[in-house]
Amino acid sequence: MPEHGDGGQEDRPSTSPALVYDLKGLNCPLPVLKAKKRLATMRPGSRLWLETTDPLAVIDIPAFCTESGHRLIETAAVSGGHRFLVERGGG
Repeated sequence: MPEHGDGGQEDRPSTSPALVYDLKGLNCPLPVLKAKKRLATMRPGSRLWLETTDPLAVIDIPAFCTESGHRLIETAAVSGGHRFLVERGGG
């Protein structure tokens, strides 16, 4: 699933560029369900940008992170939606 080589920095995934997961056009609960499935395949500390157009994502994604032990690093409003930078938790 890696989309790029990172020069062997697997022990420090948070310093690697975050992958982008395009969830635009999907409505609740699909963005959270797909994010959960994708994050489950990633190493703890890895980061993933979630791009959404669902207006409820601004409530659902932070709640999902809190409930699942992931860290919401950044939220940004963008044209037509939002972006969320999520760091996968250790669990």
